[in-house]
Amino acid sequence: MKTLKIIPLLIICISALYSCNNDNKTPAKSGIRISEVHLLTNYQQKTIQLDYEDAINTGFVIPSTNQTNNGKFDFQFIIGNETDTEHEYFYKIYYQNESYKWPNTNPLDNTKQHEFAHENFYGSWEDTNIEFKPAGQISPGKKLKITDNFRIVGNPRNERKYFYEGENDRWKRNPRVGAYSFMIVVVTEKDIKKIPNFITNINKQNETQFANPFFYFLDGQGKNIENCEVNYYDKILSVTASPDLGQGVFIDRQLFANKNDPGFTDLYDCNCNATEEMYNKANIAQFIHYIDESSQINNVPVIQDFFNGNFTKEEYNYLRAFYKKEDRIKVLPQTASKACETVKSDSIEEKIIIRNPASEYGKWQKQNVGMITRHGFTYGKFTVKANLTELLNEDNVWNGITNAIWLIYQGGRYSDSINWNLRRPCKEKGYMKNYWGGREDERVERVDYSEIDFEILKTVPYCPSSKFPPVYSNYEAHTNRVKDWNTKLPEDVLKDDANIAVCCTNWDLACWEPKNFSTGCHEIKHNGKTYLAHRWEDCYRAVTTKHMAPDNELFANDYYYFQIDWQPDKIIWRIGPEKDQLFEVGYIDQTISMIPDNQMLLIVTQEFHNTDWWPGSPYQQENIPFPEKDYVGEIYEITVE
Repeated sequence: MKTLKIIPLLIICISALYSCNNDNKTPAKSGIRISEVHLLTNYQQKTIQLDYEDAINTGFVIPSTNQTNNGKFDFQFIIGNETDTEHEYFYKIYYQNESYKWPNTNPLDNTKQHEFAHENFYGSWEDTNIEFKPAGQISPGKKLKITDNFRIVGNPRNERKYFYEGENDRWKRNPRVGAYSFMIVVVTEKDIKKIPNFITNINKQNETQFANPFFYFLDGQGKNIENCEVNYYDKILSVTASPDLGQGVFIDRQLFANKNDPGFTDLYDCNCNATEEMYNKANIAQFIHYIDESSQINNVPVIQDFFNGNFTKEEYNYLRAFYKKEDRIKVLPQTASKACETVKSDSIEEKIIIRNPASEYGKWQKQNVGMITRHGFTYGKFTVKANLTELLNEDNVWNGITNAIWLIYQGGRYSDSINWNLRRPCKEKGYMKNYWGGREDERVERVDYSEIDFEILKTVPYCPSSKFPPVYSNYEAHTNRVKDWNTKLPEDVLKDDANIAVCCTNWDLACWEPKNFSTGCHEIKHNGKTYLAHRWEDCYRAVTTKHMAPDNELFANDYYYFQIDWQPDKIIWRIGPEKDQLFEVGYIDQTISMIPDNQMLLIVTQEFHNTDWWPGSPYQQENIPFPEKDYVGEIYEITVE
């Protein structure tokens, strides 16, 4: 997206650095000494930011040719023969992401690999057919210096499921952000034969599953090979990502139902279009919502200047009470009729602007707008600095907008995500097959759909039940009896009158595998906080927690920060006025919900939700006027760490 201020995530492990640059003076049990190790000799920093140039085609490479002269990390070390016999030696380097991984060992039996350790992001040389490289013959008491290089790439195991028409689409399994560790293994010609081919060549499987070389050499059978020396260097490099928001907006025409309409391209400009140049350089695309027919609302035919006027609770109540069904406007939330109409990339201020356009009489619209990133990640701290539209006016009436910051599973070329971006199998009952399906939907072992949400809107703070009491008592409207239609909100709602609900949701497609899977409201504790997690029924596809916060704090200032911390076994939601002042507002872990493990994209939207999705909301979408002026949101920075 734009050239943003780099906010490095410095992860420096002193003990690891010491072992990298100092000889180990203790005797080597294998008779092999690895010494004077210098990793990343041509890159002196401890943090590297992903280079987005051409990453849409190749996936991210670490480093790129813009970051080192040869586009690789150089390394060197010395092999010493401390035996009394001449040997031929072989070596290999491995890397693994340490920030977002499962433990190497099984917690119940540390002699076995963790059941999900094969999912960790690890690799070696990108040509997996290059196994252990020959170092040469070394006489007793002699040493040999090794100089070599490597780089971190997507799909490091070269798995065929990420290929398309013979091409390795490495972007389908991009490198993870966070800290990386490295492992150098040196072995003699005799004992290299003891290492199985699924370790020497990480493209191979141990029967039906990949084997993690870090488990094998550090905890498994590999640590017992007599003439094999393993040196491990913990968290040597930290990787961050920050898309350039000023690089333009790509228009994916196939996503627009009206792409062939006259005037569809009228708003194309040099920073928003569907050209090949924009395809290659833009880090952001215009997001087009899927609008289901169930979202239809019978809206009052009123247009209101919501924030600069004086629209009050009383006026809302009047519209609610006196507009009959036959006098209302049947509308669905709309999407843009023209490309580039509601999203803009500002190359000067390096930001994205989204805009819910105003409505006109006879051209009624409540239009959903948004942006989506184009480069997927698995796991990470996704932090967004933004100034999204306010939701409540001076009388704390809601304008009907939901501000959403969310992650969605990544589709592939021609939307072929079903072939490569599937979630881990659900062993208990299976997933509900379709995101939009009902109670009777088929259950299946695997799906590609995953979603993690911030949905920020006006609703009640407490956990609803199937017998949720209405916010308003039943009434019969009479124009001459104000008390009959100008009803007062209940006290438990009014106490949060100026607050909005920060709703934190994980879509797990109703997989029953988590040990504490349940329906209704249930407590989950984290960092001294107790959250009420809610799921409507055992076939409901998501679980949600809520946090109440002042609308003026989140959306009336110059900006605010929102963070989704997605880890293999948990998700933590944080917000705050500054990046170093974030506080936790939501938490869900694998004990109550299946955590996604596939590759996802980031979306920022301003949407007109059907309020039936949020029972108990004191304001119904159908009674909220159409906007007289645009609702504008600005996104200033996105980081993934």
